[in-house]
Amino acid sequence: MTDTPISTQDIQADGEQPAAETNNRPKRKQFVNRYKSPRLSAEEADRQGRVTLMAFRMLGGRDQAMDFLNTHDPVLDGRPLDLAVASAAGFEAVEQAIAGRAAQN
Repeated sequence: MTDTPISTQDIQADGEQPAAETNNRPKRKQFVNRYKSPRLSAEEADRQGRVTLMAFRMLGGRDQAMDFLNTHDPVLDGRPLDLAVASAAGFEAVEQAIAGRAAQN
């Protein structure tokens, strides 16, 4: 046995002392911003939510909506979700595209 005192924090639930290497792990900084890309503004988030909900309801479910919103559309010349989030005009164009597809089905 060693002469170093052992605190109750150093003893695991089964009564064993933890391995020395587990005590030497570097501490992780708390409250670090892990987001590297800019977040959406309130208006952009609102448009994203509205167009997603509209696509879910009008295109027949989750899979159809996700496919439409995340795939490049040649008529819109871009990915519908990106266009809708970027501007009000883009949102209106995607809204019309969703309505047109819903009418076809």
